[in-house]
Formats: sequence, C-alpha cells, structure tokens
Amino acid sequence: MVNILRTLIGLLPLFFFLVYGSACSKGVTDSTIRIGYFPNIAHAQAIVGMANGTFAAYLGNKVKIKSTLFNAGPSVIEAVYSGDIDIAYIGPSPVINGYVRSGGRALKVLSGVASGGSLFVVRSDSGIKKATDLSGKRIATPQLGNTQDIALRGYIRDCGLKPREKGGTVDVLPLRNPDILNLFMRKQIDGAWVPEPWGTRLLKEAGGEVFIDERTLWKDGLFSSTVMIVGKDFFERHPDWIKRWLAAHVQITRWINQHSKKAKDIVREQIKVLSGITIPKEIFDDAFSRLEFTYDPIVPSLFSYAEMAYHAGFLGDQRPDLIGLVDLKLLNEVLKERSLPLVTE
Repeated sequence: MVNILRTLIGLLPLFFFLVYGSACSKGVTDSTIRIGYFPNIAHAQAIVGMANGTFAAYLGNKVKIKSTLFNAGPSVIEAVYSGDIDIAYIGPSPVINGYVRSGGRALKVLSGVASGGSLFVVRSDSGIKKATDLSGKRIATPQLGNTQDIALRGYIRDCGLKPREKGGTVDVLPLRNPDILNLFMRKQIDGAWVPEPWGTRLLKEAGGEVFIDERTLWKDGLFSSTVMIVGKDFFERHPDWIKRWLAAHVQITRWINQHSKKAKDIVREQIKVLSGITIPKEIFDDAFSRLEFTYDPIVPSLFSYAEMAYHAGFLGDQRPDLIGLVDLKLLNEVLKERSLPLVTE
C-alpha cells in the first residue's frame, strides 16, 4: 500500500501538467501574444515597452499584444499553466514553485528583469539591532512563500532562528503591503521585509530604519528580484515571437539604464495610470535607485532562492531539480547579434 501511494504521489506533477497543460494550446494558432506583469517599479521594462510601443514595433503589425495586470505571483503562474498568459514578468519564488509543481513541464525563465529593490525595515524603537534580537518579534512579509518571505525565512535560518510555526520564536506574518505599512505605523509589527517602493515608504512615512538592504547579502550586491518567464508550450510553438520580444526587452533595458530620469518619469506616470496610485516623487526616486534593471537573470541567485524555499518547507520533501528552468539560448542570440556580452548561467 505504501509503495502504491508513493507511486501515485510521484505521478502528481505529470497529472498536474496534463490537467493544466491541455489548456496551454488555447489561442496559440491566432496572432495574439498574451503578456502579464505588475504595475510596479521592478517591472519597469514591461511598463515602458507597453507605454511607448517598443514591443509592438518589434513584433510587427501581424502580431497583437494583449496585456493583463496582476498583483500576486501565484495568479500569474496559474495563468501561465492555463495558457491565458504566454510571457510574464514575475518574482523568482513563485516561478520556482510553479516549475517544481509542474515537474518542470510548465515554464522557462528566459531573461532577467531587475536586481535589488528589497529591504528589511524595522521600527526605530523595536530594539532590533542584530539578528538575535529578532527572537520574540513580529516581522511581516508581503505574501506566504513570495520572494521576500523566502528571503526572510532563509535569513533567520542562517542566524539560527526559526519561525514560530516551525517551533521557533520569530513571528513571520504574511500580510498585504498596505496592511504592513498601516500596522508598522501603529506599532503592531516590529519590522517587515518588503519590495520597493514599500521599503522606502516604511522609511519615509513610518519612520523605519534599514536593518538589511538585501543587496548586502549577495555577491557583488546582485540578485534576481524579477525575471521574465514563458509558458513552455508557447516557447516551443513561437520561438520567433519570443526572440523579437526579447530583442525589445534588451533594447528597453539598455534605454532605461541610459536615460534614468526619463525612465523614472514614464514608469511613475504609468503606475498611476494603470493602478490609480500616485507615488510621491521623493519616494519613487529613492525606491528606483535601489533597483538595477538587467536582462541577466543572475541564475545563481535563483538556485539560492530555491534552496531557501526548500528548507522553509515550500518545495516538498526532496531538493528541487531545476535543470531546464532557465533557457538563455534566444537571449544570447539577441545579444550576439547586437555585439553585446553574452549572459551565462
């Protein structure tokens, strides 16, 4: 009986993919490419490219672009599974989780988008000055299992601490970013590990202090905070479209880095248009400065996040096999054609 159960469990990833993958061919014969992204700073290339028509120009008149806005990684992954989204901009943790859940059959990482832009901010009166001070404290993250949640859990594990639900002494509280800001100001949480611009908002609006800028935890200060993914079925059917999209993505990334002031103005204005949220210029500029826009997915950091997620209990009982997660062939073709340095794993 035990062996039968183990066999059935082992077949779950395949069953999962067959159920969802049957929908992945939906719409692939028409002339539409479906894009998903968030209206936030770390998705700047998607925002700029959709606003100024760069993606449309690279794809040509015969290909239509349908964009969908998201505010949570798991919903993006479900849309990729179902074939409702072909290419998406998203944080690494939901990507890794989605890849593992599908047994490596659902998606691939094609490019980097952004590095940095993640802060661990604490209240100035929290008494948190060193890692051991986190014991007995209430620390918030934006969502259970999201990239910042995984980073926090990995950090406290490295410091010899555990979340309370794992028998430890640190209360890790997954909350919505607006709720984090509100509870921080009301002194109902002691700190939060959050993405920009929420980190800067905690500093400037709530009087918080930087406990950790996540860049300081990574080699050369670089780690993947946003990547570009593609549904595997779409990847196999439309490599030409994907290559053109990547060419536009590279062009936009280089433009953002060469024209920072103009890029900031476009992204800030478009976030207002797309979400109705106006980010004060001072906060936006500070948040923007903590991000580096890059088409390098910084692959070692993806594997590190996977290791942290595994130890936190989000990826099952076996270490994840991420062979095949990243495919840089088309990106490097684009870079080679433009005499730019290639990206390596």
